[in-house]
Amino acid sequence: MKLCSAAMAVSALACMPNEAESQNPDAVYSEYETYNGRDLELTVNDSGTHFALWSPKAQQAQVLIYESGRNTPAVDTLQMSRSERGVWRVSVPGKLYGMFYTFQVRVNGEWLSETPGVWAKAVGVNGKRAAIIDVESTNPEGWNTDKSPEIKAINDAVIYEMHHRDFSMHPSSGIANKGKFLALTESGTTSPYGDKTGIDHLKELGVTHVHILPSYDYNSVDETQLPSNQYNWGYDPYNYNVPEGSYSTNPSDPSVRIREMKQMVKALHEAGIGVIMDVVYNHTSLNDDSNFSLTAPGYYYRHKPDGSYSDASACGNETASERKQVRDYIVNSVKYWADEYHIDGFRFDLMAIHDTATMNEVARELKTIRPDIFVYGEGWTAGDSPLPIEQRALKENVSAMPQVAVFSDDIRDAVKGHYTDATDRGFATGKPGLEETVKIGIVGATAHPQVDYSKGNNSKKPYALSPTQVINYVSCHDDLTLTDKLRASLPDKDDSMRQRAAKLAQTIVFTSQGTPFLFAGEEIFRDKKGVHNSYKSPDSVNAIDWSLKQKNADLFQYYQELIKLRKEHPAFRMKTAGDVERHLVFDKKENRPGVITYMLKDNANGDSWKEIMLVFNGNDAPVDVNVPKADWLVVAQDGRLVAKGFGKSSGGKMSVAPCSALILAREK
Repeated sequence: MKLCSAAMAVSALACMPNEAESQNPDAVYSEYETYNGRDLELTVNDSGTHFALWSPKAQQAQVLIYESGRNTPAVDTLQMSRSERGVWRVSVPGKLYGMFYTFQVRVNGEWLSETPGVWAKAVGVNGKRAAIIDVESTNPEGWNTDKSPEIKAINDAVIYEMHHRDFSMHPSSGIANKGKFLALTESGTTSPYGDKTGIDHLKELGVTHVHILPSYDYNSVDETQLPSNQYNWGYDPYNYNVPEGSYSTNPSDPSVRIREMKQMVKALHEAGIGVIMDVVYNHTSLNDDSNFSLTAPGYYYRHKPDGSYSDASACGNETASERKQVRDYIVNSVKYWADEYHIDGFRFDLMAIHDTATMNEVARELKTIRPDIFVYGEGWTAGDSPLPIEQRALKENVSAMPQVAVFSDDIRDAVKGHYTDATDRGFATGKPGLEETVKIGIVGATAHPQVDYSKGNNSKKPYALSPTQVINYVSCHDDLTLTDKLRASLPDKDDSMRQRAAKLAQTIVFTSQGTPFLFAGEEIFRDKKGVHNSYKSPDSVNAIDWSLKQKNADLFQYYQELIKLRKEHPAFRMKTAGDVERHLVFDKKENRPGVITYMLKDNANGDSWKEIMLVFNGNDAPVDVNVPKADWLVVAQDGRLVAKGFGKSSGGKMSVAPCSALILAREK
């Protein structure tokens, strides 16, 4: 969810011939011919250059040919002929490599503006004209043997969400290609204090995947004015199948952005790190002037009864994934990124705007490319939609999407406090009454006999078929960073106490069933100056100050060990609800506010540890707990965590320090 600047507009709908259609302006689109061929909109082969545009209601269509990406007149205009299933075609002999093109259609007697189409895979500066290039020539050396890191299931991943500029832009990063794809290809970069930054930092931290904010071509940054240092998250899509030009070293050259993004993916793969792409198919940045509207006016969007755009995205419009041509577009777009760019996973923005059938097809088709590609998204909308609730890809409907995961707002809000109220506290910051909601997160939102869902704050019933369907987190790019949230909700504490709360919060996330997700820089206590929604804030707000890594070295080490603990012990990564129910047992006697105690029993999920005992104390005071008499290994205690353990205990009464986790393990 994010703020957008797109204005509401009335769609250029076809005339509505009867009362039924006036009540449902989208009914007319069910009559449109659709096309499932894979040759839209440009094909270059030995027989020539072939253009094919789906525009079923066009009266005329043409292709304009240009010698450059902008500011030059057309050198040729090719008249297209109506073909099958709403497609217009024209071909020319020869491979027009190095040229640019646009489409233009006449609808209802009026020529619409030029568009690069919806299937452009290479574009000139600012994406106004599509480019004709040999895409294979953009492959970096060794691309054909590039191999993604292997992963058995999504909850074996540790996901690190980052923005290209945030990660490398600060002077302290030591990175040469600041704000570019190539930033993540540089090794040996350090902060002024000698701490690792960039890709070496990711390897040192131990994450398995980076989730990168939108990398496709978006609308808000003028690629001809890059020295002005414009900033945007990129949730304003323009060309869905082309890398963003501002992240390349030369946005005027269509090949450069493609090659450099591939270089980034390859470098991350060589470092053992997968790449997740943040995709935003739920809306477009423009309304009547979008590439969709300029090829098939109205078809790609849902509308209100008065014909205006429906706006479940809160960005001016919403796409209609349930329509055949839209669903086909989304499915084949992600397949293109997976095939051409070797992308390892996809995060769907405001996924609940899409229908469950589309998301199932997305997951199913991606797994034909590689079985370990995974899909997850936001299981909510930003506003109401005409799509029936039972069809929406909501968190509550995830059981209808067995190969798709959703973010858990349950654990997020319960652990740190509600996202809409900066001052609201959560379990990790001393607020009582949230224990049952935290437990929902701990069991991965699956059915568990010891969890009373009726006491949950956000969810009142289990919604996940298995813990592999849940993404656990306490912060992301949206809303306050964890640091800013802790400073706002704990104004009377210093940063050392706030870091204790951060450690507790993340310990809950990383030891819960499901997939852990962290926001870039949390591991060094990064903030964003208290800005709640920094989607277009300057680098001075968003850029990560890498000198914090030295200042907060203890916190970074804690994150390292926490990640190591999760990766080394499969008890935290159970794959089925049945295993969670059998092996995860809460202490029936423990019902104090601000305290949660549970066991992972009987070598859960094949773990080498027979039992793991976890105690979370969110209170400002220590609490005593009764530990079964045995030879225990101390893994976490009083704000310290070492994955291999750092002490021994024989059990009995043990004190759990304020705002901390106690983790004990035994092999026998």
